[in-house]
Amino acid sequence: MTVPLDVDTLAAALAERLGPGSLAQVEKRVPMSSRTTFRVGGPADVFVSPSSVDDIAAALRFCRENGVPSTLLGNGSNVVVADRGIRGVVVALGDGFARIGPGASRDGMREVHAEAGARLSALAAYCTRQGLSGLEALSGIPGTVGGAVLMNAGAYDRCMQDVVVLTEYLDEDGAACVAEGEAHGFGYRRSAFLGGGRVVTRTTVRLAAADPRAVQDAVNDFGRRRRESQPLELPSAGSVFRRPPGRYVGRLVEECGLKGAKEGGAQVSPKHAGFIVNAGGATAEDVRRLMERVRDAVSERTGVRLEPEILFIGEW
Repeated sequence: MTVPLDVDTLAAALAERLGPGSLAQVEKRVPMSSRTTFRVGGPADVFVSPSSVDDIAAALRFCRENGVPSTLLGNGSNVVVADRGIRGVVVALGDGFARIGPGASRDGMREVHAEAGARLSALAAYCTRQGLSGLEALSGIPGTVGGAVLMNAGAYDRCMQDVVVLTEYLDEDGAACVAEGEAHGFGYRRSAFLGGGRVVTRTTVRLAAADPRAVQDAVNDFGRRRRESQPLELPSAGSVFRRPPGRYVGRLVEECGLKGAKEGGAQVSPKHAGFIVNAGGATAEDVRRLMERVRDAVSERTGVRLEPEILFIGEW
């Protein structure tokens, strides 16, 4: 059977599949401009916020069985959603699936478990309070733990690869699996979970015991450095291009005279040319056009081909 892509029918059928015992929220026609850090994007047909692994598995199984497109989303911090929105079902791992708790301790190291919908900043704050060192440099990254593992998020020469030891996930068929060590397939802004239908559900980090005051001081220092160098006051999706080997995106863009350049409401940040910001009223198409303009200019002038770090999703 295939469920018709009528939004009301689709939402009702999905809610029925999840069942009365589920705490998942199912919403219709949700504007993605309100659910992404770039503050752009049209509506998602159906938007489900799961509260358990069973909810995630049931929603994705429902989509597979009924030929319904599905899109997985975290905090919406590393994506640009099309102005037309997203067809089918968006499964958003957020506050309803964000539990953080202690794990094993050995040899001066302690493990912490975090569900995929937990904010990375919340995990870092929890570890800071516990006097655990290793996430200080990543504490200002706005995404979820699941998204951070997926993209091997990093900053200031640190990344998730440095602390993640085990990750629970659903495979392409919805079966629960576990990855340990090298099975994560970590590389620069990538992991074994990027593409292919795998869904990170929970991860375990291993951190060193330290003086809580020293950890907090380090968090504060990284926060100050971010505020001084990055356009945190405006909506964005962070760095828009991957860093080329041996080069810096911001400097390359400045060399091309594009710092502050605009397309509609999208602008290359005057504060940091590696960022594109929503300077007011930007559309997803504005962002896409500006990224293409920057990419083409840098390629023509320097020979460096910039690759996007952010993901474009939805009906383009």
